Amino acid sequence: MSTVILLLLAYLLGSIPSALWIGKLFYKTDIRKLGSGNLGATNTFRTLGMKAGLIVSILDILKGTVATLLPLLPFFVDTGIHPLILGVVSVIGHMFPVFANFKGGKAVATSGGVLLAYHWPIFVLMLVSFFIVLKISKMVSLTSMVLGVIALTYTLLYNFFYKVDIPLLIVIVLLSSFILYRHRTNIARIKAGTEPKVKWM
Repeated sequence: MSTVILLLLAYLLGSIPSALWIGKLFYKTDIRKLGSGNLGATNTFRTLGMKAGLIVSILDILKGTVATLLPLLPFFVDTGIHPLILGVVSVIGHMFPVFANFKGGKAVATSGGVLLAYHWPIFVLMLVSFFIVLKISKMVSLTSMVLGVIALTYTLLYNFFYKVDIPLLIVIVLLSSFILYRHRTNIARIKAGTEPKVKWM
């Protein structure tokens, strides 16, 4: 029963539509009707500005972090469920949120939050890589997909040279696949040369 509760909590945490609620509470607007219509940090930055974008980014990261850390709560310490499972469930909640008609974000920030909770060095690597790749490409979508490749490369090297962590490797493959799938329309626009580029870097 505790395992079911944990899974449900992780999904509900991921389902919190930060961009939608921030937009409605503080900007009196439905972000789904602006820009790409996506409930993620990128569309928030683009349509509501830097402050809103930063807030949504932090909240979306925290969803994955808190969900992954749920087994540390006293009531759940004996469930035996792997924290990464809860992290993945929270990402699924972010992509398909029950609070927003199952139409959510593209999994990047919440995936980062999962990694922050479970293996913080890879989160730091992703954060640094994000700004470097974005500076070069000027495209958040392309940068997000490249991060998946970097994360997978790091995890393979980590498993080979330092410590075998098969659950982490499996989850990195899953999260990278989620990100690629959620960016399929962006891939088409990149190929067509119509993908929007950031102007602040």
